[in-house]
Amino acid sequence: MNRRQFLAGAGVTGASLLAGCGALSTQSTRAPPLVEDRPDATYRPTHREGMGMAGMAQAGDYMVGLTYSYPHRFWTVTGTTAEQVDIREADSLHLMASVWDPESGMVLPVSAGVSIAVERDGETVADKQPWPMVSQNMGFHYGDNYALDGEGVYQISVRVEGMNERRLGAFEGRFGDAGEATVEFDFAESALQSLAYEEFPETQGERAALDLMQMDMIPTSRAPEASALPGTLLGTSAGADETYAASWLRDAPFLGDGESYLAVSVRTPYNRVPLPMMSLGGAVEADGETVFDDALTAAIHPDIGYHYGAVVASTAAEPSVTVDVIAPPQVSRHEGYETAFLGTPSLSF
Repeated sequence: MNRRQFLAGAGVTGASLLAGCGALSTQSTRAPPLVEDRPDATYRPTHREGMGMAGMAQAGDYMVGLTYSYPHRFWTVTGTTAEQVDIREADSLHLMASVWDPESGMVLPVSAGVSIAVERDGETVADKQPWPMVSQNMGFHYGDNYALDGEGVYQISVRVEGMNERRLGAFEGRFGDAGEATVEFDFAESALQSLAYEEFPETQGERAALDLMQMDMIPTSRAPEASALPGTLLGTSAGADETYAASWLRDAPFLGDGESYLAVSVRTPYNRVPLPMMSLGGAVEADGETVFDDALTAAIHPDIGYHYGAVVASTAAEPSVTVDVIAPPQVSRHEGYETAFLGTPSLSF
């Protein structure tokens, strides 16, 4: 039984949507020892935690959903190095924000960032930018551990900055401005402690991943199947455990005469979670000549999803493409992803 599914018909604000399978009251119990000899790849984590709903609201062009769980360890990434962030004694919960397009339901990684301010009775309890993160069962989101001032009603304001990523197709002209919304969250320790919690002592460390959760009210991030990408699929290739799919579009409304578009979609294995905030370089050869050699720009498109791309002055049918990873995804990781996607491979299509 999948206990992480949101209960259909539950209220939007302050509802505990994932009733637990048993209260666990100590921090150490919720953070069992890490797997020894973790692979440099995606692996099955030691445990899985339930999640409750804190609120949901529209913020300008964006839709924002706030969820919470037990405080937990995670890893920040700088360059090719991941650094563990431990649970602090003062941490009350792990607060997460999902941002998506309310029309298409596509989860939007906004590199300009998200800010969360927590207030109670007019006093600021916390005000910081949560980390952009990827987890196996939630996909891309923003999250951090927060210390609250006990039980009670809090006002949580979320500000989503305007996107710097290129917006193509139906996304053109949207998400350029910041949006902000405030929800009320009634925090109760009993609701937190009733969230689901499950350990995997027999399978932890295996080369696998938890299933991506399916939620009724909040979409999860998943890249299209490679075969479903528009244009000509030039191929797929494996990098530092992540998968690359390169597509070549010779016909798209945003292209001019004599132009094509190179799109490179990077996703996790198993769950196809898009991996944002990378730095990629690309080179395109057609008819024996180099027609493009430059950085690939982060972009979103309704049919391609989050990807890295470039407009190329060529209409060759099937060019040769080289992609160099300059920097891996600069996003924090939940357990099971912290040793993966840290390499800088070069790939050919």
